[in-house]
Amino acid sequence: MPERLAVNATRMQFMQLRRRLATAVHGHSLLKDKLEGLMAEFLILVQKYKAVRGEFDTGYPEVTKLFVLARIAGSRDAVDSAIQQSSGEMELTVDVRNVLSVMVPHFEAKVHPGAGYSLLDTPLELDEASARLTQFLPKLLEVAELEHAVWMMMDEIERTRRRVNALEYILIPQLRQTVKYIQSKLDETERGNITRLMKIKDMRLAQEREAMQKRRQEVERS
Repeated sequence: MPERLAVNATRMQFMQLRRRLATAVHGHSLLKDKLEGLMAEFLILVQKYKAVRGEFDTGYPEVTKLFVLARIAGSRDAVDSAIQQSSGEMELTVDVRNVLSVMVPHFEAKVHPGAGYSLLDTPLELDEASARLTQFLPKLLEVAELEHAVWMMMDEIERTRRRVNALEYILIPQLRQTVKYIQSKLDETERGNITRLMKIKDMRLAQEREAMQKRRQEVERS
């Protein structure tokens, strides 16, 4: 049995706790709906992440293999120098969308190419590797975006589940137990008041009967 709250058994406290209980029950219902919605969105997100991650795990080794082949086909120093010379800048834009109060990120990148490198000193494999890396960049961003979104959704699901459980198994039972306790105390007080009123009424009736009896006796004597 849940422990009741330590409050005074007054009618004002009773009304306040009843309103608080109604709010808690309504909030619990809303949170359960939110939790179900989060779980549905999470499952869709995980399926999408698994598919994209599978494509990433397949494509990324192929890209790195091209750079390895470029170093094998040409001079390692020349390849490293060409990569350094041709390195450009990437402009990353982060946007968000609201999914059941979870701000899920969305990444977009714009690549500004560097100055380039000499084609005479580098193998053709480096050209292919650079092109494939540029093509592969959106997939890399998509994996990062989805993975971050998965972790954010997991955190929100856990927080929502804890709130649902706290309401369902702690606060609402405590409020119900306390409301029940105060109701019993108020009923007990009400019964005591009714009993006292009935005793007072009986005493008054007895006094009135006694007074009437005395008046009757005085009339008979006279």
